[in-house]
Amino acid sequence: MPDIRIASMRDRCTPAEWQARVDLAACYRLVEHYGMADMMANHISSRVPGEEGAFLINAYGMMYEEITASSLIKVDHDGTVLSKPDFGDLDYGVNKAGYVIHSAVHAARPEVDCVIHTHSWASMSVSSLACGLLPLTQTAMRFLKIGYHDYQGVVLDTAEQASLVADLGQGEALVLRNHGVLTVGRTVGEAFNWMHRLELACRSQLAAMACSTPLQPVAPEVLEETWNNYQPGTRRPYGVMEWPALLRKLDRIDPGYAT
Repeated sequence: MPDIRIASMRDRCTPAEWQARVDLAACYRLVEHYGMADMMANHISSRVPGEEGAFLINAYGMMYEEITASSLIKVDHDGTVLSKPDFGDLDYGVNKAGYVIHSAVHAARPEVDCVIHTHSWASMSVSSLACGLLPLTQTAMRFLKIGYHDYQGVVLDTAEQASLVADLGQGEALVLRNHGVLTVGRTVGEAFNWMHRLELACRSQLAAMACSTPLQPVAPEVLEETWNNYQPGTRRPYGVMEWPALLRKLDRIDPGYAT
């Protein structure tokens, strides 16, 4: 089996891009740590600071726990590879579905720096329910107005990009019906915060529904007020407090993500 030895990309990019690479690699490791990864499937992307139309994404073939700052591939909105490390005989590239989904969001939402897409058991289950995500818990109420995108097959056709971004709208989270979920953020930390909370909302709903007893509803006006308390105009941006702490957590577990 070929061994992956990736030379550092630090001297081949700007300090701002390197920091974006470190944060994105950390996000991959955290998605794995919190049980939201699907081996080498799925993708997380981050816009390259100061480089119009460019974003970073994982090499298709590497597990999330292997991702490092230097292993990420830089592509443009047309799918052209702008830079990538030497993977040796493995010669990894980019997953086409990843490029189609992420390029669509980055092109349509210039304020978004990070896009996370997962296929966790909980999000896939909720995505297959006709009722969708229910506002059963305080955490789930944050997603009271979450968007939904109907399944159209494996996302390989750029023709699907228009309906995908229309269904996301200006929101931060989207349920991909019969597929999984997607979150976005103005920072990697913010996008991860949205995804972590969405995952918890999905897991708690499935646990409650599995009890086969009536579910406790919450009054519509309370739902609306709670949802409003979670909005960007009401509170500080997500991730500001959590992200530095999460990086410290990773440094204690394995600081190799930042290489």
